[in-house]
Amino acid sequence: MMLGQLLYPVIQGFIAFIVMIVVLLMVLRLIFNYTDPNPFGAVGRFAFKLKRATDRIVHPAAVVLAQFRIDTRIAPLISILVACVLGYFTLQLFAGVLGMIDGITLGVRNSSITFIVGHILVGFLTIYSLLIVIRIVFSWVLSFTHPVMRFLRKVTDPILEPFRRMIPPLGVFDISAIIVLLLLNFLKIAVAGVLL
Repeated sequence: MMLGQLLYPVIQGFIAFIVMIVVLLMVLRLIFNYTDPNPFGAVGRFAFKLKRATDRIVHPAAVVLAQFRIDTRIAPLISILVACVLGYFTLQLFAGVLGMIDGITLGVRNSSITFIVGHILVGFLTIYSLLIVIRIVFSWVLSFTHPVMRFLRKVTDPILEPFRRMIPPLGVFDISAIIVLLLLNFLKIAVAGVLL
């Protein structure tokens, strides 16, 4: 059995467990936001402790909602959405890396250099495409000075910038990233068809 086949279900279960804990905590916080329990009762003390413990998760969503003058009490719903999206992207990154490792291992076992190179290229293109998608999604909620966005910009700008200069934005929409994603996907299919 390959490494990815062994590790991926464990990683998937762990990430699903973390996301479910976040969802449970956010649902409780959302309920407490709207019921506003007596702060001197047992439920009120629990609600206060829960709010303090989850403030780091909810605060960024509350800031974004406040900027748009939306009720910040629904910030836990945004946090649930962010947790699910982060869980999905994390799983996709692990799937890409473990798939590449499994392909390289199979290529080494079969002594096939083209299989090894093919899996390295397909794995790299998959991970790079995912980083571009992550950058697009995170750019809606994170500032460009955030450390995650700085990393994503540093990694993806070498490909995106030349296309941005060639393809002007359509109003507020920058379609250069979509063109790059289509080209990377075509390249991935071509590499898989020739080398795998």
